[in-house]
Amino acid sequence: MTSTQGPDRLPTDTAMGGVTLLVADLDAMTAYYRDAVTLQVLSADGGRVVLGRGATPIVTLQHDPGLKHASPSAAGLFHTAVLYDSREALAAAVYQVAQRHPGTFTGSSDHLVSQAFYFDDPEGNGVELYWDRDRTEWSWVHGRVEVDTLFLDPNRFLREHLTEAAAERPVRGEAVLGHVHLCVGDVASAREFYVDRLGFDTTAELGERALFVSAGGYHHHIAVNTWRSAGAGPRTPALGLGRIDIVVPTGDDLGEVAERMRHYEVPTRDDGRTLAFEDPWANAIRLTAAA
Repeated sequence: MTSTQGPDRLPTDTAMGGVTLLVADLDAMTAYYRDAVTLQVLSADGGRVVLGRGATPIVTLQHDPGLKHASPSAAGLFHTAVLYDSREALAAAVYQVAQRHPGTFTGSSDHLVSQAFYFDDPEGNGVELYWDRDRTEWSWVHGRVEVDTLFLDPNRFLREHLTEAAAERPVRGEAVLGHVHLCVGDVASAREFYVDRLGFDTTAELGERALFVSAGGYHHHIAVNTWRSAGAGPRTPALGLGRIDIVVPTGDDLGEVAERMRHYEVPTRDDGRTLAFEDPWANAIRLTAAA
């Protein structure tokens, strides 16, 4: 797919910046994302722990023990997806989660564009750990990327890609927040917000039950579905998703998004460096400029 940036589209170099989770047990959640998911603690200040790789934040844990879990049918987080730069690094993380948190594995799939493993963290937040095939191997038809859900045997994957050294000491290559998948009340409203207003491109659709969008020809930066949340209204404060961060290349790009949000009368908080707003289900989003 050749991505062309129009005046109402996000820049092609847009990327995910990180996810903030509101958590009840900060120590347990820190141990999970550090020791099992194999992220590094980048900073820890009081009730806030930032984890990632190198200088790249991926998951921020914010201690908020006064909150309760939301209903399973509420809007919010479906999963946070951590993208590893090699199958060896992915295998090391999958092995660590399986060893340290047995019983939290929920599935694995070959999606043609990627290979993915799914888990639940200690507080029930969905987690995807995945690796992308090279973009030259992706297939696009009429502006949509070809994806599938094929069986991926986790034991065979580990036999083929987990080295003895990585099993003992997880591979510390590059990793980023690849995408975020949300539970929403309806796909039509999500399409209007994330495509028509925010400026992502649609890359795949599953009828009116799921939508995948991205910038720059990626398979998806944001996904939404109604599989368990059809008809859900705006969220109330609860454990789980706190905020999604998105990074655009420049301050001018940030200004263009702010102008679009004002045009569509989306309430925003704009301090000149960051732009914050909410989607129709009160999922908090913050845009920053890389430059």
